[in-house]
Order: sequence, then C-alpha cells, then structure tokens
Amino acid sequence: MSAAFIAATILTATAKNNDPVLMTIDKKPVTLSEFEYLYHKNNSQQLQQQSLEEYVDMFVTYKLKVADAEAAGIDTTASFIKEFNGYRNELARPYLRDNEVEERLIDEAYARMHENVDVSHIMLPLGMNPHEADSLKAKLDSIRTTIINGGDFEKFAVENSIDPAVKYNKGRMGYISANRYPYTFEKAAYETAVGEISPITETPFGYHIIKVHARRPDQGKVLVQHILKLNPRDGNPEKIAANKAKIDSLYQVLKNGADFSEIAKRESEDPGTNRKGGMLPWFGAGEMVKEFETVSFSLANGEISEPFATSYGFHIIHKIDSKGIESKDEARKMILRTFDNDDRSQMAERAKLEALKKEYNSRIEESTLETVREAMVANGGYDSVIVRQFANSELPIVKVGKTSAQLSDAIKSMPATVKIGVNEGMALLRSSAERLLNTTTIEYETGQLEAKYPEFRNLINEYRDGMLLFEISNRNVWEKSSKDKEGLENYFKKNRSRYLWDERKYKGIIIYTTNDSINNAVKQYLDTNKPEADSLARVMRKEFGRNVKVERIIAAKGENPVVDHIGFFGPAPEPDKKWQCYTEYSGKTISIPEEAADVRGPVTSDYQAQLEKEWIATLKTKYPVKINQKVLKKVK
Repeated sequence: MSAAFIAATILTATAKNNDPVLMTIDKKPVTLSEFEYLYHKNNSQQLQQQSLEEYVDMFVTYKLKVADAEAAGIDTTASFIKEFNGYRNELARPYLRDNEVEERLIDEAYARMHENVDVSHIMLPLGMNPHEADSLKAKLDSIRTTIINGGDFEKFAVENSIDPAVKYNKGRMGYISANRYPYTFEKAAYETAVGEISPITETPFGYHIIKVHARRPDQGKVLVQHILKLNPRDGNPEKIAANKAKIDSLYQVLKNGADFSEIAKRESEDPGTNRKGGMLPWFGAGEMVKEFETVSFSLANGEISEPFATSYGFHIIHKIDSKGIESKDEARKMILRTFDNDDRSQMAERAKLEALKKEYNSRIEESTLETVREAMVANGGYDSVIVRQFANSELPIVKVGKTSAQLSDAIKSMPATVKIGVNEGMALLRSSAERLLNTTTIEYETGQLEAKYPEFRNLINEYRDGMLLFEISNRNVWEKSSKDKEGLENYFKKNRSRYLWDERKYKGIIIYTTNDSINNAVKQYLDTNKPEADSLARVMRKEFGRNVKVERIIAAKGENPVVDHIGFFGPAPEPDKKWQCYTEYSGKTISIPEEAADVRGPVTSDYQAQLEKEWIATLKTKYPVKINQKVLKKVK
C-alpha cells in the first residue's frame, strides 16, 4: 500500500470523523486528535510535564522536520515504503481478529490451566491421500468401538499406535496440563468424561482416540535442579549397577553438605543442564516423565531427593521453589503465544472475516461464474483453452464494499495444464473465487482501518512520522556531523576555549604485541619506515597480522596503567596474557586539546546542536506554519 494512499486515507478519515484542523504545516493539515494523542502520550512519559505552549513549540519543530523529509522524497523511496508497510501490517493484526472470540478462547485456556487430565491415547497416521485417510479413520473407529465394548486399550495401543512412547507407556500419557498440546487434542481430552473415550480427533500429527482416566486440580509449577547418570545405550546390567553405585555415592556427598550445583556441573550426564548446575526451567504436569514429575512435586522447597530411576537413568533432585497458577493477566501473553501455534488464532481471524463479509456485503458474482460455465460447456470441459480465454478478463468475480476483483485474478491461481469436466472445473473456479473473496475482504478492511479506528490512525501516523524524522535528522545532523571533518574542525577552532582540560593528558598511539621478538620487530619497522599515523593500524596489521593491536589513546594520569608508565613515568603494569609487550608511536603529553579529535565526544555533540539549530531556523523560513488558536483552546 503506497504512502500516498495512506495519506489520502488519513485525510478522508479526518473529514468523516469531523476532526477539526488544529494547524497546517507547509499546507498539510494536522488534526486536533493527532495533536492530543501525541501531547498526552508525551506528558505521560515525562517526569516533569510540559505546558501546552511548550509542547506546541516542540510539536511544530517535529512536524517541520517531517515536512522536510517529505520534500526530500524520503516517503516515496522503496526502502521506506517496504519498512512502513511492514510496521503497518503488524499493527493491523489485532484489528483483523474477533476480540470477543479471542477473549472467549483465552478464558477457556485459562480455565483449563486449573485442572490436569490423566489420559491415554492411540494415534494413527493422517494418510497420504483422502482415500487412505478415510481408511485409517475407519480403522481407528473400529478400534474405538471394540474398546468401548470391552477391548483392552493398552493392547490396541501397543499394536497400533504410532506414538514412539507407546513402547514403554502403552499409550498412557499420565496427567497432562493445558496449553501444551494441539488445541484439538486438548479440547478432546478436557471435554471427555472420566472413563469415556473421545471421538476420533485430528491433529497435525495424526488421528487420535483419547481415554480419560481421572482429573485433579493443577499442582502449579516447580523449579528444580538435578543430577543424572545416564543408562548405557546397550543396557549392560553391569554398567547400570555401576551408575547406581555412583549416584548413591553422590547422594551421600550431598547429604554431608556438598554444593549441589558444583556436583551437578562435575558429575551430571545431562548435557542440557550440567553446565547450569543441573538447573531446569519451571515445569508443570505432563512436561517430564512420570517418575521425575512425581518426585519433584512431592519434595518440600529446599529438599533433596533420594536417588531414583527413570527410563533415562538415575536421578537426584534438589527442589528449589514452587508456585501456583498465575493470574489471567499474567498468563495472557503465554496463552496468546500458544494460539500462534495452533488453529485458535485462525478461529478469531475466521470469525472476524465472516463479520466483515456481512459488513461489506462481500459476494461472488454468480453471473461471471455462469459466463465461464457456458464457455466450459462449449469447450467440452476445463483445460488450458479456458485459462487462456479468461486470463485477462476484467469481469468482476467478487465484490467487497466499493471494490471488486476480476475474473483474471481468480484464473491466475488455477492449474493451466489439467483437463477435467465442467463440474470439476466449476468447483475449481468457485474455490479460487472464495479464496479471492476472503483476501479481498481482508485487504479492503485493512485499507479502512484509519477511517474506522482513530487510535490506529494516530499510531500509524506516529510510526510514519517517526521513521521520516529519523532519516531526515540523520541526513542533516548526525551523519553530516560525522562526515564533515572540516566543519567539525572549524567549529572546534572557533570554540577552542570551551574545551580546556584541568590536567595534562598523554596523546599518542600504543602498539601492543604478543611477545618480545614481535615488539622489537615493530620498533625496527617504525624506525625504518616511519609510517603515517592515520594509516598505522592498516600497515601494522598487513605487516604483523594478529600479533599486533594498535590503539589511539588520549588519557590523563590514573586513567590507563600503560599510559601512566609511558607518559607519566609510573611503574610498568603487569603484562596482559595475550599482549605481553607494547611500544608507543608519535606520543606526547599536552595541556590543551590540539584538534577536534582530542575532544571528539563533546565537540561532536555541540556541533550537532549547532547544525540542528541552523536547520530548524531554515525550516521555519522554508515551510509556513498556521495555528488555529480557537481549536487550540479545545485541547483537553
């Protein structure tokens, strides 16, 4: 979407909302609502609030800079438009979801966080095609019926389930908690009564039936660290016995007061946690193997468990802390993140889409479909001839509000090389038209956001102007000051008296070397070649590679031990592990700065302030500003 289109949309929205114009800057209107939005936001972020008069002056300067950026064409560059549209699309996302549906799903997820469900499941694959999928679902349905009639769930799980864990758990997952499994799986688990088996449930991983054994209140989360001795891969009983002896020995050491973290770092064979002293992240029900979870929750805070076994090996746990279920507000962000990983995000978006279709009377043009159907009948079906015939057609195929999409847009997404009958061809076309109807509806709504939502319009305006302000300020002040060495030096010379020092400083270049022999070679090279100071770093690196490090230094006594030794006759510092030696080049002590580089920080800052002042003065003469005082009095 172009910047010009956005600007036009904003102006249209202003007129529709009867938002009075507070001021014009270079004949471009600034509305009362935009000013109030930024005025109140600025004051809410300041320790000391600005008066209205003070803020008006600052705001006008801000808008003058934006006007200068627009005059420079920054808002029309491809890079600006791409970045701006990226921001806009991200900010638009919440407006394209049904908030009521989303809130209902959040409430549902939070309610489930208070309960754990003890489940078993059997999973079959999804199938490679519709026929295979139907066959697998029929098989699972038959298994379900048999189990309901008295069949052994564990037996059928071991014989049929593709879940790799079935080898050791026989389908029994134990207690699971909310927001950790695909939404359809979680929904089936939580909505199936104890002792019952769910209907066939589809997830991205397969088809499932779920048996619910029990329910309990959620236990919250625990924070533990552990020590692990891994089972040998070959299952050698002698090695397992040796590990058991080792873990028992470590337990005795811990009982005698040894530091758990240090023992875990040294002895634990869990590569993911041993460097962290065995520390695991907070976890709840269903996130660890059953034995590990049971022991973790049974311990008191600060307690160390006796050694115990899991399928991974032998463990010792130190429980650090525990906590209950967080508040809904605290859990909201986590819950919304889980939505992004399943179809709950699409549920809120689909609900919004359906509402928008009604609002904008979005529809497929049946007369256009009939035109294509007649062509297919005459052609004997759908094929490349039909595709070519309508590839550039401007006939409207969908209408949304005051806009439409053409038949050619729908044809583009249809296969060009297949040959099928009329009914199949029309099914393809209708499917393409429905997808086009959805995207056109969303695009139309996205284009209306500034007009419908003043808060969105103001936020977008703020982002846009902020981007322009940064780029134009960089061009006229920050980048200019860094590149204009002559201007910076002239400014320093004119204001030299502002940059005096209280004490002498050493100014020079120190070349660090890795050993005596390199240091002597550097000294000899410098004496023989006398390279220019400006090119010294490049010359040294080319000649001596990574064996040297070149630093330009300006420092007073006490600020650098090497400078204290070289420039102020202090003791030689202890050599660094890598940079054993050093030598100076072109060094001296000075009582006042000689050039801008000697006080680069403060001189650059002051020079930028001068450039800013001169720039603002130019802007005030370049772009006319008119403020409507009557509207200004309405500012709340």
